[in-house]
Amino acid sequence: MPKSGQARVPTREQQSHLFQVIQDHRHPEKNTAIMQVSFKLGLRAQEIALLQVKEIAKLNPSGTEFKLLEVMSLPAAYTKGADAMKRSKSHYQRKTISFDIENFDKVVRQIEVLAKSGADVNPENFYPPVKHHKGKSRDLPMVDQDLRNALIRYLNLRLGKGERLKPSSPLFITQKGGPYSPNTLQEHMALMLRDWAGIEKASSHSGRRSLITNVIHKQKKSVKIAQKIAGHVNPSTTLIYEEPPEEVLEDALKRL
Repeated sequence: MPKSGQARVPTREQQSHLFQVIQDHRHPEKNTAIMQVSFKLGLRAQEIALLQVKEIAKLNPSGTEFKLLEVMSLPAAYTKGADAMKRSKSHYQRKTISFDIENFDKVVRQIEVLAKSGADVNPENFYPPVKHHKGKSRDLPMVDQDLRNALIRYLNLRLGKGERLKPSSPLFITQKGGPYSPNTLQEHMALMLRDWAGIEKASSHSGRRSLITNVIHKQKKSVKIAQKIAGHVNPSTTLIYEEPPEEVLEDALKRL
């Protein structure tokens, strides 16, 4: 089983079941497209929430027709998460801090001086500055036919309802017609995986983990390729996916 905190990597059969049960619920075209993007391109939920039509299709001037692109170009800003489009109300809370030895010695001396003078000492005044994640742009070929078909069906559905699309229109919209917040989409994807498809410990990250694990373990591609697909700035993050997938562990245990 995956260790605590890691999203479940669904088997091929579980993935197939997921796409089947999606058809039994409301908005099957949209939900199929969302999960195809997750499993076939490995996007994070926050990135999927921020996608605009221009990332996947070229529109005619009136916004009534489109042509699906061959390559999705994901802006670096999207990997920063919700703050890139001001769609999240959550605030960052620090849980850990770290110092090198030289800076730690400086902080201790400063606190010592303040304490001797009788001044109040506020720990937050000595925290190091927050290092903001810069994000990384990436181009992802949309070559999978199921993915392309799902996106085409979903956009045609919206056009069929009389909507005029703009390049900046959100790719995925809620029932109210607005864009998803990353948190809301995260919860919706988890609902489809866990409640609808019954995949234990699955989360919005399961599609991403599934793709990267497949690239490394089944396709035997280099970590460099997996890193490029995932958009990881540091290759050490990608190396986490070198851990054997659950189905390999299950096969090993069956052979005892």
